[in-house]
Amino acid sequence: MPLEDFIIRVFCWVDEHVNALLGDHRLRQRGFAPKLSDREVITMEVVGEFLGLDTDVGLWKYFRRHGSSWFPQLGSRTTFAQQAAHLWVIKQRLPQQMLIDLGAVTDPIHLVDGCPMPVGGWARASRCRGGPEGADVGYCAAKKQYYYGLHGHLLITIDGVITAWTVTSATGDEREVLWELTAGVHGWVMGDKGDLSAFVQEELATAGIELQTPLRANMTDPRPQWAVQQLTRTRRLVETVIGQLTAQFHLEKIWARDTWHLTSRIARKVLAHTLGIFINRQIARSDLQFEGRIA
Repeated sequence: MPLEDFIIRVFCWVDEHVNALLGDHRLRQRGFAPKLSDREVITMEVVGEFLGLDTDVGLWKYFRRHGSSWFPQLGSRTTFAQQAAHLWVIKQRLPQQMLIDLGAVTDPIHLVDGCPMPVGGWARASRCRGGPEGADVGYCAAKKQYYYGLHGHLLITIDGVITAWTVTSATGDEREVLWELTAGVHGWVMGDKGDLSAFVQEELATAGIELQTPLRANMTDPRPQWAVQQLTRTRRLVETVIGQLTAQFHLEKIWARDTWHLTSRIARKVLAHTLGIFINRQIARSDLQFEGRIA
């Protein structure tokens, strides 16, 4: 899809749903409205994610140089970055509206997983004094390495639509966030070995949630072999989604110095991913086929 067409599609969707979200409510109670509209800022952020521009500086420089005809009111970098950060609540709520259109609200099967989110280089971890609240030293078993930062957690549908996300300290227990992620969910939730807990499984069952996880090597699995294999194959979907967030949207490279900017940047990545699925369905492409989206 040509870049111009993609910008138009994103802006039209953002404009329609921001209007529906705000209604008669004013986002700013005092002062003048910014020259660059909030709809334009969110559009730039979403388009930037698909272009691999994951920093406020990179976004501003690109559209300052190449997008003056589309966003003529783009001002200073500082003003743009502050305006984008102030829109974190809007960027969090927009995907929730899209879940209804995508049929993800009533999906009976969900998958949960997490990934490391370094907030700085490991070599500088011992000297790091800033960073978002809760950042500490954690260990990534998949990469077999330590890192300094946080740990992100995702809940997705069987189609790859992100329905919930949260962030904990790098040493946080994955089982502790299951209640937050699965609020309002019913049916099956497929986790990994980090979610394995008989107590948590029983507690979730009282809320209508059946937690399915692989068992450890020293445990006997009463489930049929075909069911275990199907669980393993299905769980690869959440690994695909996390792979897209880390490789294309650079989820593991959020160099935020505080929780406010961290929340804003994660929210725009989740919004971009969800909107990408929405547009794919409009143009009859596979839900998670993001490569080659912009020509």
